[in-house]
Amino acid sequence: MTVRERCDAIEECYEFMLGYAAQGVSGDESTAGAGQLRQLLTDAERALDGLGHAFDAAVSGAGLEPAARYRSFLTVLDHDAHSSLAAVRLVLAQRTISSQLVDNLNASIHLRAVLTDLFLLDEALKLHARSAP
Repeated sequence: MTVRERCDAIEECYEFMLGYAAQGVSGDESTAGAGQLRQLLTDAERALDGLGHAFDAAVSGAGLEPAARYRSFLTVLDHDAHSSLAAVRLVLAQRTISSQLVDNLNASIHLRAVLTDLFLLDEALKLHARSAP
């Protein structure tokens, strides 16, 4: 997966989960959106796994300087991605996924941190691209 595909998968899952959590469902697999939720969580799981390495390759490929500052932040991203991945995997391990479970995942500081990390990096990369000769 490209960095952009990874970011899109994580964001799409989060946005869907916001709506799912608001439904107040018990998590029965016949619940509208339950299958789609599992697929989006699976896509997010794949996107989170190795996210730090993917961004490291993108930063290296772009020749961003000072590289040490980017790499330092990528350590933070990698940690947040691993923590979020564990939370997503815990949810996926459940036979049924209730709105309350999804609401708790949405509120997870780990998932929010990785989303904020992605927004910060995305903006930094856009600024770099705009200022490049």
